[in-house]
Amino acid sequence: MPTQLIEEPLGITCVFSDGRRADYRLDGLPNPLLARDLATGLVDLIHPHGTADSDGTVNFYVQALRNMVRTLAAKGFAGGAAQLRRGQLAEFWMASPTRLEALTRSMLEGFAQTGGTLGEGVLDLASGRHFNIQPYRHALPPYPEEEWQRLTEVCRTLVDESYAAHRQALAAAARGKHPGSGGWSAENVRWLLARLGPVTTARFGEELGCTEGAIWQRGGFLEANTDLFPTHNALIAYRLLFGIYSGIVPDGIDDLVTDDIDWAGDSTVLLSYVKRRTAAESLTLPRRAVRLLEQWLAHSALLRSFTGPEDRRRLWLALSRPGQFTVVTGSGARAAIQRWVMRHQVLTQDGRPLKVHRSRIRTTHHAMRDKSTWTGSGRATIDPNHTPAVEGDHYLTAVTPAQQHAVEAVIEDTQHDMLRRSHPPAVITQEDAAALASGYPQLLAAMDLDDAAIAELVGGQRDVFTAACGDQLSGLHGPKGKPCPARPWVCLLCPLAVFAPRHAANLLRLKAFFSRQWQQMPAAQFMAVFGPYAAQIQQILDRFDPAVLAKATTQIADRDDELPLRPEEMTA
Repeated sequence: MPTQLIEEPLGITCVFSDGRRADYRLDGLPNPLLARDLATGLVDLIHPHGTADSDGTVNFYVQALRNMVRTLAAKGFAGGAAQLRRGQLAEFWMASPTRLEALTRSMLEGFAQTGGTLGEGVLDLASGRHFNIQPYRHALPPYPEEEWQRLTEVCRTLVDESYAAHRQALAAAARGKHPGSGGWSAENVRWLLARLGPVTTARFGEELGCTEGAIWQRGGFLEANTDLFPTHNALIAYRLLFGIYSGIVPDGIDDLVTDDIDWAGDSTVLLSYVKRRTAAESLTLPRRAVRLLEQWLAHSALLRSFTGPEDRRRLWLALSRPGQFTVVTGSGARAAIQRWVMRHQVLTQDGRPLKVHRSRIRTTHHAMRDKSTWTGSGRATIDPNHTPAVEGDHYLTAVTPAQQHAVEAVIEDTQHDMLRRSHPPAVITQEDAAALASGYPQLLAAMDLDDAAIAELVGGQRDVFTAACGDQLSGLHGPKGKPCPARPWVCLLCPLAVFAPRHAANLLRLKAFFSRQWQQMPAAQFMAVFGPYAAQIQQILDRFDPAVLAKATTQIADRDDELPLRPEEMTA
């Protein structure tokens, strides 16, 4: 069910791209007419119509809506959005904070976009220059190499030391026995804690028949808790180091559950996560991240066995403090991370505490990575979700020769891509080598094909999913000498692709896939990702015989399993 407005009682029901649902109540406001109009505009801003795709973002809009309705009602306004006048809005926005002005302007624009009526000049004012100019926010640059190395070393040291202490504590617990019969010793305390869980001193004393004060007097209880169960301090180190090794977005790391981990052998992990801007994605983890994940699962296994079913699914969980059975499932607010930084003296080059931004960790992960060591090709982009402009602004600050080469490679690849798109598609109406040779002499000359290769091209031996490929090992979209890694729709704009009637069914399947993506993606995002290919596929199909297309249509089931898609490319 998509995002929709509920009339009675007034509210909004949202379904986000990751499948989560949220309900927002808007009844009880002093001016229900204006509240309803603004809510109508807000629906247009929420996924799948707009870019608001998380509970936090929508909640900001809802709070702004309530503020605007109450403020204007206090001044005697009782009409809907159509009765708003430029003077009223100018007065409200000039007195509002920057965020409130921006959010309410967007809702009015959304209301007009859905067909709502606004007063004369109101839409121009809403879409015009803001009274409270929002400061331009530059992308955070990568950490300097010395600071990056220091942060990595501190995290690695804490992770290794806490895990080593955990293993020693488990070994000691295996040698111990009940303190009531065996006496008070480090092994016996750990033996009992391993069976009771991370209990308080009062609960531990009840088991032994002694007071809480006696437990403190004997000592060693907190140390045993810290060694057996991961603490918040260790959790922060694990999560920061996991971000350093994997480069996954912070919100994707936050929401991981154990079901997201797909083991493909002993040393390979396919990790599924949710990136708020682009919904579900997956990543084959680097080797260091796989080993760290294995270590964390082993470190948290004992604590996980004492938690409830819901917490047990969470990947990240630890004790808030030793000796208190209060499980936390995240690394906490930024303030907690900064306290961790000061506790472990993670300093900048000038001796001040390092400001840890987890998004900046992702940026540095990509900026520090030499492309030749992870793709085998300087032609590939760092992240397939990004445009060259985003990569240039966020990741490719040219501070080393390798990074300078990466910047130039991205620019060159973009220029080549623009030139390739200007060439008309090679479509043969009959699967005949003579027809191809006579119709596309320049194409064959550019491919440098002999008669045997031409016969293979038109006979099907060089077929990929949507076309016949002139040279799969050309290195046009990947490493030279290795099979082309391009996605099926990339062939639509590839100069090495030749389309024959036998490809009509797969072309129609790909067109149906574009239609499904159009229905679930915002228009701007669809055009950025699939727009050029969706336009090209229609040009190719228009050159086929209608009888060929009619026959191929009977083979289409309009399902994702008809195409070779990755998990993150599936339609909802």
